[in-house]
Amino acid sequence: MTAKPKLRVLLCAPRGFCAGVVRAIDTVEEALRIYGAPVYVRHEIVHNKYVVEGLKAKGAIFVEELDEVPDTTQPVIFSAHGVPKSVPEEADKRAIFAIDATCPLVTKVHREAELHHARGRQIVLVGHAGHPEVVGTLGQLPPGSILLVQTPEDVETLEPTDPKKLAYCTQTTLSLDDTRTMVDALIRRFPEIVGPQREDICYATTNRQAAVKHVAPVVDALLVVGSSNSSNSQRLKEVAERSGCKLARLVLRAEDVEWPLFETISSLAITAGASAPEVLVEEIMDAFAQRFDLDVEILSTADESVFFPIPRELRKAG
Repeated sequence: MTAKPKLRVLLCAPRGFCAGVVRAIDTVEEALRIYGAPVYVRHEIVHNKYVVEGLKAKGAIFVEELDEVPDTTQPVIFSAHGVPKSVPEEADKRAIFAIDATCPLVTKVHREAELHHARGRQIVLVGHAGHPEVVGTLGQLPPGSILLVQTPEDVETLEPTDPKKLAYCTQTTLSLDDTRTMVDALIRRFPEIVGPQREDICYATTNRQAAVKHVAPVVDALLVVGSSNSSNSQRLKEVAERSGCKLARLVLRAEDVEWPLFETISSLAITAGASAPEVLVEEIMDAFAQRFDLDVEILSTADESVFFPIPRELRKAG
């Protein structure tokens, strides 16, 4: 029997679920426990197909808009990404029992935007057009109150109503380096622009990107466990590539690994996006263990102890 080749594996920590994702998933599961199936969820509760399919199997029904929800007394949950104000307003009109699972760090951005608006400032939002979090933030205020910029070129062509009355906020799952470039461009062009009291990019995004930056230059390959529609997971792959890793891939399951690419590597780093469950990391580790003799090290760059309680409606009912 041929001996398996040796593979040094650096397992990034922290990785995987953040507090906002845990809260959102717990919200759906607790609603199912208290009220039974079905529980309706507007948009994927978090961007991970494995998680979503698991909740479907327990009785969650996922919809994109409220008009897909029949008249019902069952709960309708808003996803962790946040929703425009028009969504809870529509829920109120239909007397829908709505539960908001928006991540508190996204809600923080919404409240900051409202505060700037109340103080007469137009807001510049740094983010990706069409992402549910961005759609939700844009929908907190009347049209024209928030201007979306995605690239430094967008900043250069920006035409605010009053350049001296501006504030900025950002999507919570962006690349730290890209965001810094965007903010620098905004400050250079609009020196009086007001920023958030604490930066909007969430602690989990920051910590996971920092770990990837640390490990990417010293391994042959890096795997990010996560869904292709997960913004924070996509950013981790980009950070790895920019930090010097020649082979970086985003995969959801072991079956997605392009095995021929990894045949000759001697070192591998593995991390997971903030919406990826640890069971998928374990599945991929097991798949590598079938092909290699693993020497596993934990690379810890931060400790996380953040906790967000589930929404008040469920705490009372529970």
